[in-house]
Amino acid sequence: MTPPVAAIDWPASRRIVRTIYPPVFLFEDIAPPQDWELIASAEAKTNPRVRDEIGDLTLVPAERRVSGPSASLVMAAFTHVSRARTSRFSSGAYGVWYCGDRFEVALAETAYHFERFMARTNEPPADAQYRELTARISGNLHDLRGGGFAQCLAPDDWSTAQGLAASLRSAGSDGIVYPSVRWPAGQAAALFWPDLVTLPVIQARTLQYHWDGARMTRYFVAGEETWRAWPPD
Repeated sequence: MTPPVAAIDWPASRRIVRTIYPPVFLFEDIAPPQDWELIASAEAKTNPRVRDEIGDLTLVPAERRVSGPSASLVMAAFTHVSRARTSRFSSGAYGVWYCGDRFEVALAETAYHFERFMARTNEPPADAQYRELTARISGNLHDLRGGGFAQCLAPDDWSTAQGLAASLRSAGSDGIVYPSVRWPAGQAAALFWPDLVTLPVIQARTLQYHWDGARMTRYFVAGEETWRAWPPD
């Protein structure tokens, strides 16, 4: 069954990402997106790290790329992919911009993935720094909010969701809107293409997540005086 399509326009969607990724200045440049492969190839001849920094440009058609201030924050989600980094709506073969309609959705979703990674690698107690991004998103998204797609919203089994997403994307879908699995009071979106995100993306709060060796127990918002418990009381 193919989900219905809904016109989505969120003026201030929320996304949270790790702070370890530097900007890729090619995406911030004024060069036309259709010329990026040639520019990257030329730069890579003198700087072998360029291709690693840019990622796989072939995953994004030139007409769907974005450029200008903060474009690196968007393009990175689509050009840096790996089969070892799967998600609800991707097997790792292509990138997805995940975001929520509110801060709590982005926080809950990233807290889940933070815990999952730390547990799988058996990490000792540690902190990790994240940043909150806000941006307007708009597009005609396939809508899972009306029921009938429970298997795509399973907490830990992403196989059905990945199969549906791959089929929709190959048919030209903009993406998917769905009830947040980790914060049911909110909604989430999975965008298949960068041009659904309106630039500039605003870098908002800086966050720190704490892993106690077994789970994430708290997070800190830069500028505040105390840690917040996770999950909230």
